[in-house]
Amino acid sequence: MKRFKIQIAASLTAGLMLFAASCSDDFLEVPAVGQLSEAQLTSLEGLNAALVAAYSQVNGRFQRLASPSNWVWGSIRGGDANKGTDPGDFSTINPIQRFEADPTISIIEENWNGNYEGIARDNNVLRLLDKKDPSVTDAQAKGIEAQARFLRAHHYFQLYRNFNKVPIIEKDVDYGTPEFAELSNNQEMLPYIEAEFRFAAENLPATQPQVGRVNSWAAKAYLGKVLLYAKKYSEAKQVFDDVIANGVTSNGLKYGLVPYYDDMFRGANDNHQESVWAYQSAAGTGSVNNANPEFDLNFPYNTGPAGPGNCCGFFQPSFTFVNSFRTNAQGLPLLDGSYNQLANRVKNDQGIESFVASDPSTFFTPDEGPLDPRLDHTVGRRGIPYLDWQDHPGKAWIRNQPNGGPYAPKKYVYERSEQGSFQDNSSWTPGYTGINFMIIRFADVLLMAAEAEVELGNLEAARALVNQVRTRAKNSFLLRENGNPAANYVVDTYNAAWTDANVAREAVRFERKLELGMEGHRFYDLARWGTAKAELDFYFALDGVLLPDPLGGASFTVGRDEWLPLPQNQVDLMGSDKLVQNPGF
Repeated sequence: MKRFKIQIAASLTAGLMLFAASCSDDFLEVPAVGQLSEAQLTSLEGLNAALVAAYSQVNGRFQRLASPSNWVWGSIRGGDANKGTDPGDFSTINPIQRFEADPTISIIEENWNGNYEGIARDNNVLRLLDKKDPSVTDAQAKGIEAQARFLRAHHYFQLYRNFNKVPIIEKDVDYGTPEFAELSNNQEMLPYIEAEFRFAAENLPATQPQVGRVNSWAAKAYLGKVLLYAKKYSEAKQVFDDVIANGVTSNGLKYGLVPYYDDMFRGANDNHQESVWAYQSAAGTGSVNNANPEFDLNFPYNTGPAGPGNCCGFFQPSFTFVNSFRTNAQGLPLLDGSYNQLANRVKNDQGIESFVASDPSTFFTPDEGPLDPRLDHTVGRRGIPYLDWQDHPGKAWIRNQPNGGPYAPKKYVYERSEQGSFQDNSSWTPGYTGINFMIIRFADVLLMAAEAEVELGNLEAARALVNQVRTRAKNSFLLRENGNPAANYVVDTYNAAWTDANVAREAVRFERKLELGMEGHRFYDLARWGTAKAELDFYFALDGVLLPDPLGGASFTVGRDEWLPLPQNQVDLMGSDKLVQNPGF
């Protein structure tokens, strides 16, 4: 049970450490050098320092797979990508992508521990508030409480989406208390999470003095997301309508779409109008844990100075995901699933070992079919400009093509021009960046609002929201240096009225796949829609054939694979009567 007692010892921006201490003979106690007394911690400065420690855990820090990027839990499990690289590297991901997880896999517990570490830090802030210095005003205390409860709700939402029911630990529950001994996972999570975000929405200001702090609009957007998961569509619509009409970022920018798709992933544009809530990343601070600590693996392989990262070839986009960007002559997606048929597949260089100019058998013919341009802002494809580095050279940047396929990830990868500014050179790999990761962005809000409108029968309202997102795609062609489009981009809005709810529903859901691909959303969407079995078996039907070693024979099991197994260590520590394992594990 001691794993739940996560003591706070969090590095702050000033390099101090937080420790809570008590004693009976206070006059004999001299605080250790480098530690803070409770009086210091309950001042306004101390409370804000504790809150900074809570914010710092959002990216998972030393527990990379507790990050809200969810590149394994949301994108790989959702069919956006496969693990990639060599089979033996980070092999604990292999059974995850095949839906063969078991409760002893270490990265599952890493996700659990990292989020409970965040909850412990949030609860620490709330306990300190109970003893706040008289100089701290009630308004200041309320603002700090609202931020801490927002962060706590976020971590519980992360845990809910992966594990379903988990123990809810309130601020005063600690190891050794009677309440701790009674902890269990016997209650529904969403009502609790909803209440926490409501409190945050009602008590946070519209703007903040520091852009990294959450505001009331971020809380409302997150609340709307929780309501959508709970299928409270009318309530979700009301919240989203308010956010779309009136919402602003913490630095006061009116919410809107960044005009050019790729610009939202550039460090110089961090905290732009589309960033509803992002964890703040910084390069060159002396610790790569202040950067994006979980993306160091997810770069093209062996690029040398001619490309970014130089390691390690993980997180390779899937064939099915890439094919999804095929459009028809009107520039609309192939909602009938025909994009995976041989005639419609995006051409790739699978099976081509190398390109030799004198050997016609190695020639690669670039795809000439109509494509949504968001593909080439999301996926590195052979012969297409890879940011400002060079044209993607194909297999030369792929570590193990039979195991991972021919594609490379592209979002949140630093440009050549960002070296040394939004990229950190202080560690074993240059793959740490200072580019913020957006947990919620405005396009996500628009598409969640469209989903609610469909379920309420407001199909034309949903179409208008989706078309806002697709209009930005129309204005985001990837161009070569000569000014010509890099591929045959054909994309348009839905210009005919939506009259069939099923067709509208599919269009909204598919738009989420295209717009938010490789951002950690897909599996959670499929699971809450109840379509995971159909969609993932469809994905395995192609990718399992083209990549038989990692994916052949894989399948999704309804009633089991919607959730991860609870970590066996936690079940053993708490007791199986208190921490009840998920079905099928």
